Amino acid sequence: MTTLEILENAKRVKTSLALMSSEQKTAALINMAEALEEDVESILRANNADLNAMRSTLSDINVEKAALSAELIHAMAENLRAVAKLPDPIGKALNETVGDWYVSCKVAVPLGVAAFVYENKPSVTTDIAALSLKSGNVCVLKCGSEVYSSVRAIIVALRKGLKKAGVSLNAVNLIEDTSEESVLTMLSANDYLDVLIARGGKNLGLACREYAKVPCIFMGAGICHVYVDEFADEKTALDILEKSKCVDPAEGNAAEVCIVHKSIAHDFLPKLYARLVNEKYPTPVNFKLDEPSLGIIGELDGCDAATEDDFDKEFLNYTLAVKIVDNIKEAVAHIAAHSTGHTDCIVTENEENAKYFMRAVDSAAVCVNVATVSAEDDESVLDSGIGISTQKMHARGPVKLQDLTSYKYIITRCKA
Repeated sequence: MTTLEILENAKRVKTSLALMSSEQKTAALINMAEALEEDVESILRANNADLNAMRSTLSDINVEKAALSAELIHAMAENLRAVAKLPDPIGKALNETVGDWYVSCKVAVPLGVAAFVYENKPSVTTDIAALSLKSGNVCVLKCGSEVYSSVRAIIVALRKGLKKAGVSLNAVNLIEDTSEESVLTMLSANDYLDVLIARGGKNLGLACREYAKVPCIFMGAGICHVYVDEFADEKTALDILEKSKCVDPAEGNAAEVCIVHKSIAHDFLPKLYARLVNEKYPTPVNFKLDEPSLGIIGELDGCDAATEDDFDKEFLNYTLAVKIVDNIKEAVAHIAAHSTGHTDCIVTENEENAKYFMRAVDSAAVCVNVATVSAEDDESVLDSGIGISTQKMHARGPVKLQDLTSYKYIITRCKA
């Protein structure tokens, strides 16, 4: 089907999705989880075909990001079940005003038909479908062409669950046209879409800003910083930088820049090198060093002089730019000049510096002594499944269930 035909089908079921009861949503999500587990082998076959094709053109990190396993698919099914247990946000009274003759109630409602454009990470598919269904939205998915077979196999399984629960298959849709032209079609499809949620790189962001007639929520590039303050606990700083850079370097909230206070740089940088290079075999981190830091560890393997452009790059690999600053205000100024407003962190034991950093840094997520990326022992505090919005309207930061709702006012006359 063409992109417009898929959007037309999605719009047809908009009202029925909005009217689903909490019990219907729960049943559908549980059936979707069961169907996903039943289709593990077919999903893995499709994923293997995608991965084999990707290996000749993409980096190992991107191939790894796209890889599925039986364990991961079972975890995706468990996520569906976890969303099923969440409170239904639709119909929730957000506030109420009682006048002399009326009652005005602000009530949560679905966004409507929501399109999602995302990159080569097929495991995100179930998170999007689950949160969309739970919030009463019809979802239309546009994945990266490299993982189309994987995502299609996942959607086939999810639709089996929808059918078993008596829910329209058009509640979850996949765009068949994997070209960039289909994204442009979606961006101008304001007759069909209520919102488009995009997670991707710079080019996707530019397309959204230039061509969108549909309201957009954009998960932009993540040039994320970790500032190691003069009052930082050394072990905490090393742990946070290792986690922020190495847990998942291809994620948008992975650290790309380390900023270090000059008073600790001579002692700290060699220890950082030892942690991220000597102890990270076979995937050591490469350093891009400003002039002062080049003078400290520049002679070591994997250390190169940074260009000014290196502080405006989302590396998405095992590369880390390093800058030394005189004080916290210079660190904040550097972040303001180079940050994409995604996630930035300070490591410090000084309460006043922490407060200043939290107030001065204008990013969607500001961390104090917490890694920029989520990890198991962090309880996935910054992991939303859908992504982290770098905008200020309608959603900012981790996009979760409540962010896939809007609201309307119900005004009723009081009885005499």
